[in-house]
Amino acid sequence: MYKRPERREARLRRHIRLRKKISGTAERPRLSVFRSLHHIYAQIIDDTKGITLVSASSVEPEIRSQLKYGGNIAAAKVVGAAIAKKALENGIKAVVFDRGGYIYHGRIKALADAARENGLEF
Repeated sequence: MYKRPERREARLRRHIRLRKKISGTAERPRLSVFRSLHHIYAQIIDDTKGITLVSASSVEPEIRSQLKYGGNIAAAKVVGAAIAKKALENGIKAVVFDRGGYIYHGRIKALADAARENGLEF
């Protein structure tokens, strides 16, 4: 009998499938998003060198002080704005969006929209 994969396994499978098509370069790095129940994390990664160029999350003290809770849409908007500002400071204007196997909805969409509003192109 067919056993459904656990949610985490299914997300990782979708993420691997997406990563076959999406790759970050020096000119256009990858904006990767991870979502947990209590926090949201974003990284801008250069896959050719395998390094993280910029990161922001709802765990960081300067972002955490603005938030009541780190796992909602308001937190995603703050993290999206923060990652965009840090990226622009480092000279990164265009990125490839990696939704990490999550549905483009809710917190993921809020983070992407906030990053776009603050100057990132994708």
